[in-house]
Amino acid sequence: MTAGRKTGQIRALMGARALPPLLLVLYHYHEGHGYQHWRLFDVFIAKGYLWVEFFFALSGFILVHVYGPRLSALWTRAGWLEFLKTRLARLYPLHLATLLIMLGMMIVANAFASWGGYYSFYNNPAYHPYATFWSFIANLFLVQAWHLFPRLSWNGVSWFVSVEFFLCLIFPIYLWIASGRAWRAILLFAAGFATLYFLALTSHHGLDITFDFGIVRGMADFAVGVGLAMLYRSLRVRGADDWPDVYFTAAQIVVTALFLYAVYNTGWSHRVADFWIVPPLLLLILTVAFDKGLLAHGLQTRPLMALGEWSFAIYMGQTTWLQMLHILELRAYPSPAPQWEHAIHLIEPAALVIVCTAWGWLLYRFIEHPANAWLRQRISKRRPVSA
Repeated sequence: MTAGRKTGQIRALMGARALPPLLLVLYHYHEGHGYQHWRLFDVFIAKGYLWVEFFFALSGFILVHVYGPRLSALWTRAGWLEFLKTRLARLYPLHLATLLIMLGMMIVANAFASWGGYYSFYNNPAYHPYATFWSFIANLFLVQAWHLFPRLSWNGVSWFVSVEFFLCLIFPIYLWIASGRAWRAILLFAAGFATLYFLALTSHHGLDITFDFGIVRGMADFAVGVGLAMLYRSLRVRGADDWPDVYFTAAQIVVTALFLYAVYNTGWSHRVADFWIVPPLLLLILTVAFDKGLLAHGLQTRPLMALGEWSFAIYMGQTTWLQMLHILELRAYPSPAPQWEHAIHLIEPAALVIVCTAWGWLLYRFIEHPANAWLRQRISKRRPVSA
């Protein structure tokens, strides 16, 4: 039994959170700037938005793993409120910080535009994030992705936090389902994947569903994650912790191969066929959750574990630098574009990955971690909770 298993921590899943936010940074950049005309890279990055499925499912898996023994407590008003406070202590400080950063950027950019006599892109009706007074209020209350607005608002990627908040509100229902027999896990898999397929079939842009029906998307992914947690628990009862590493390595190789096959054999992204990438992607969670096998051991390396710690901050902080880059391109780059335009298209995404990683570390080090620790301490003074 590993040290991680003794403490209840699944180390490989911490490392598994490392790279998806950076892939999402590259996805958001290339969706706005065009791709590199290198199929091996372009197709993989264009399907990068599906890593959100991974995070929703991972959230369901981890929450059931942690709170499974506390079902009776979560069905009480006090226990449910304590759970919500604990989750908000994790999610809200970084959300609020990035929201206020976006507000400050808009105020400063609009002021410079006014002084310089040019048009701020924040005032452009075609500007993607919806930056209005009421959408700001909705962001403060974490309801911005509850089908209230015509597009993403403010820090657009925070739609994920809005959906996570909704999932936290209804989590006791999922936990009750997870407390039952194996047939409930099968039901969760069937309901989750059927819903995802229906969304892909009807959305006209694959599973890239955010401000409108993001809650439905999140509920479906979360259901699969809860089902995986039930299967994980069942396998551990049957002695899976003692199985040899080679079993897990084989499973990881098969699931990874299926994932890559689906990525490169379902055409371009934002199509119905994107759905077929999701099952093997989510099965990766189960194959590494025992902290055994070649891939699981690789995910437990120190750099990936550190990136996993910063992953939420990297994800939430990326909009700041995507918009800073946009401002730089509008105000600082020469026009018409010089001959080094192609080179800059290679340099920009690489620089973004580096800058977003550093920015994520700063947000984690000085906002997310200390704020979470302070809030958790205040919660525990009223009623002790597990970390």
